[in-house]
Amino acid sequence: MDAMLVVHMQVGLLSGMPKHDLHGVVDRINRLTARIRAQTGKVILIQHCGGKGDAFEPQTPGWQFLPEIVREAADIIVPTTLNDPFAGTDLQARLKELQPDRVLVTGWATDFCVDSTVRSTVAHQYDVVAVADGHTLSDRPHLDALSIIRHHNWVWSNLITRRSIKVAATDELLP
Repeated sequence: MDAMLVVHMQVGLLSGMPKHDLHGVVDRINRLTARIRAQTGKVILIQHCGGKGDAFEPQTPGWQFLPEIVREAADIIVPTTLNDPFAGTDLQARLKELQPDRVLVTGWATDFCVDSTVRSTVAHQYDVVAVADGHTLSDRPHLDALSIIRHHNWVWSNLITRRSIKVAATDELLP
């Protein structure tokens, strides 16, 4: 059974610069979550909770999940205040209960929250699939978004771990 983490795909991410291929990323996340659910896997939405006045302040429009992200009642929501969704949350307990064969990671932002999630999931001894075309971010002052995505996909595929880590495009994960 697979578990899929959908990291911070919330309305607040629409603030600021455009996100690389956001529409395509949302579409691929939705296709993959449908497949995970159809195979009795679990979808876990990681919801950032920012401070007062933040774009992700709880109970504000920016805190809500993107309306284009398909959600189901059985999905698990894990609120977090940090880049690492294991820190100060019950994510580890949830995954321990589920005992997934693999944990797939998708979401926003590649270089912060998604990267922290991939690395922490590896550190928690799970087999990780970093979905190569399932994460996004904006251009940064020093590097464009596509270069950052390519870089992180390469880094994740070369992490040293006792468990396997794979970087797979959505189409490779879907039949």
